[in-house]
Amino acid sequence: MRTLIATDSIGRLSSRQAGEVMAAGWLQAGEVSVLPIGEAGGGFVVAYADLIGVTTSSRVADGIIVTTGQGPETAVVQVRGPNPDPGMNPGPGILYGQSSRPIGDVIAALLRRRAPRRIMVDLAGLWVHDAGAGLLAALGAGGDRPLDRGVAGIDGLSELDLDPARALLSDAELVGVVPAAQLSQPLLGLRGITSHAGREAQVEPETMLRTDAALEAFARLASPRHAGAPGAGACGGLGFAVLALGGQLSTGPALTLASPAGEQGLRGVDLVVTGCSVFDFASRGGGVVAAMAEAAAAALSPCIVIAGEVLIGSREMRTMGIEAAYPVRESLLDTPQGELGDEELAVTARRVARSWSW
Repeated sequence: MRTLIATDSIGRLSSRQAGEVMAAGWLQAGEVSVLPIGEAGGGFVVAYADLIGVTTSSRVADGIIVTTGQGPETAVVQVRGPNPDPGMNPGPGILYGQSSRPIGDVIAALLRRRAPRRIMVDLAGLWVHDAGAGLLAALGAGGDRPLDRGVAGIDGLSELDLDPARALLSDAELVGVVPAAQLSQPLLGLRGITSHAGREAQVEPETMLRTDAALEAFARLASPRHAGAPGAGACGGLGFAVLALGGQLSTGPALTLASPAGEQGLRGVDLVVTGCSVFDFASRGGGVVAAMAEAAAAALSPCIVIAGEVLIGSREMRTMGIEAAYPVRESLLDTPQGELGDEELAVTARRVARSWSW
């Protein structure tokens, strides 16, 4: 029996750590492999670094958390800032005033120190709305308006030069990692980021129209053919900046499953085991669970979930392609974040393995 374990981070355990704890339950049942996997805005950078054998390091500066890892050919980058709490009305000042320059600064430092062949950038860590203008400025782009002062700074932009940014990037391949739901997000118009975020923040229509016009002028100057591209609006328009530099957009799970380790793990697999901290109807376990369910279906194999807590019915989970889900605890309400024990997860995995071994 061949089992593949590819789980999201669970509590304080990274994808690899959680997978290794769970794998112990299947060791007596045959061949088992662990595939580190994560999604943008979550555990992608650490999971992908584990996948390619790279160590990550983190530092904090001015409230920004920078996590990087670099191997011989591939570097991974995540820049996280303080984002508004869910449900909070951020207001136009926060919504339009933030710059994506911190991400560009980290990429520029990597390129100047030792340019990797491929840079994987998690774009979901900053609350920005500047279509990547700040990122491009950090790489050397210039214009007749400041590019690193949020979307308000590019209002009235009429000249833009991306050649210095493209020259710095040179032959390095830039990959922007975004949540799956944003791979088709447009940048402009009624379905664009200004309309979507502006309505949620209750921004005045006049302000939204002016903001969308500023983004459109910037996009037409930077790369007209990508102004209307699917995904250009991902992560506050950072998707557009990546596309304008000749890069590509993807999701964390897609990159992992397309890797040699991902392809090998799914080859001839009999059972796919995935997991998350909370498996509920609202989030449906997140992007990792959804991607693994889809991959298992393509491999004609059952997919099961082990989660810290399960709050979804069997009928709903089966519509997602999940055969069964098993909680480590009945409730996590009284569990401080990140304190789910390794032994609890291991015990659950051993119990589940007895039902899914043949």
